[in-house]
Amino acid sequence: MPNMGTHAVFFGAQADTGSSVKRTDQEKFLVVRSASSPCMQHELQADGTPCVDPEQARDVARWRKAERERLITARCLLAERDRMEQAAIIAGRLAQIVATSGIAAPTVSVYWPIRGEPDLRAWMHALSQSGVRVALPVATALAQPLVFREWRPGARLARGLWNIPHPADGKLVVPNVVIAPVVGFDLQGYRLGYGGGLFDQTLARLNPKPLTIGVGYPDAELRTIFPQPHDVPMDWVVTGSGTLYAHIDRPP
Repeated sequence: MPNMGTHAVFFGAQADTGSSVKRTDQEKFLVVRSASSPCMQHELQADGTPCVDPEQARDVARWRKAERERLITARCLLAERDRMEQAAIIAGRLAQIVATSGIAAPTVSVYWPIRGEPDLRAWMHALSQSGVRVALPVATALAQPLVFREWRPGARLARGLWNIPHPADGKLVVPNVVIAPVVGFDLQGYRLGYGGGLFDQTLARLNPKPLTIGVGYPDAELRTIFPQPHDVPMDWVVTGSGTLYAHIDRPP
């Protein structure tokens, strides 16, 4: 069955973009504990990872496909002005999170927007001009982890898989902050993406684990995405309403 036992803490109140992220202290958090029965010995594989029931996995895949199509259609129907306003709010919250993260020299992977995703390119420019190293993810092949290339304003772009632009000449870097667009998300911090699993594969292999932040529109919130063993939760999810969802089940 899906892993529903993650201990997560979320801050769900509306917050204006001029306030500090630090104000979301423990007293203002809503603690969410999803109970699940303990794993049984026979439910684990030899390497200790959970077994996946094939029929259930197919059901989850079908459900995700339908939700993915619904949510992408809905966000593409948003008025351009609404998308721009929400992108500006998201950028403000991201700036606060990065500034208060304690990361001394952030290398921030953002993304080039497609299919109605929040457009953060203005924030990318501002970050780069402030001296922060900015990167874009590059998909080199199907079913392979992403790599990241440094991006600067005016950089020459090439087209990768799915025709997504990426820096043609940027040096390879390893980000310590990863911004990931979400198609959907749930209150455990799990992200519904496009179904290729590239972000999950990549995050599982990066060491040390970067600070991960999902971004999307408020209507992308789902009760659950029915997380599977390969799914990696975000540390934060930021929506265009300014709401922050913080998943803090991170090692020290």
